Amino acid sequence: MDDAWPETVNGWELAREGHIENYRKRLANRVTVTAIWENGAGRGQVDARTEPLGGGRTLTSSRKDFRDKDAFWTAATCVLEMAANLPSLDWHTSPAPTALAGTVAGMVEAEPGTSGYPEAELTFTLTEGHTVTLFMTDEQAFDLSNSISRLDHHVWSEEREDNEEEDEDDEDEDEDEDEDYDEPVVAEEVPDVSEVRPGPDTGHDLVTVLEERFGVTEDNLLAHVDWSALIVVGEPEVSSLIERGEELTAAVAPRWYPVVADRPGERWVVLKRTGLRYHGE
Repeated sequence: MDDAWPETVNGWELAREGHIENYRKRLANRVTVTAIWENGAGRGQVDARTEPLGGGRTLTSSRKDFRDKDAFWTAATCVLEMAANLPSLDWHTSPAPTALAGTVAGMVEAEPGTSGYPEAELTFTLTEGHTVTLFMTDEQAFDLSNSISRLDHHVWSEEREDNEEEDEDDEDEDEDEDEDYDEPVVAEEVPDVSEVRPGPDTGHDLVTVLEERFGVTEDNLLAHVDWSALIVVGEPEVSSLIERGEELTAAVAPRWYPVVADRPGERWVVLKRTGLRYHGE
């Protein structure tokens, strides 16, 4: 009997007859779902029958014309889900094994399905040695995720909260024990910040620093429209700033930093705002 169904595709038994593909899935409730697809014609038929070999009374069936094979498999999945939820029809023998129950060993493998439409493929390994693979539609996988989230919130989260409370109680006991020991108080020295001067923030603040500390007036300054850089031109101001480079860097930090730009026949000192990139850098 089984020799006529030599192949298995996504849990369906498959037998080919020329351009016709015959699929069969025998369920534990004694219902058999058969699906027939005619390659090239775009025709198919899906039936759920009461007889284990698929020849008994028809419980439900699909239409015969489909746009493509994906539409055919969508219909087959709908018929299969309906048939799987029916109660047992109580035939003397079941062509399919009964439901498995056992403890899951290790992690559950979750992968995308390969049937051509959105689905999840979950593989469970049981401690008794069985491996069970479940193919779930995207809606079923979404419902499963929500159900597990509700379990986590109403069941396991309470246990975690109890454990956290126990840990907090242990920490409180440790703190009470630590309070019994007096630690020496170490006086921290307060740093003298009376001589600390903040660097210039805005472009106008920078102009003030250049004039008061380095004698550079507005006659020697060029500024970008957005004040992203300030340029010092002319002598002897440029040479003086280059000689006092370390002092200038410290005076304008941290908002600004100076660089020397070589121009045709002259040199500039360019003070750039930190955190900005410029063309050529």
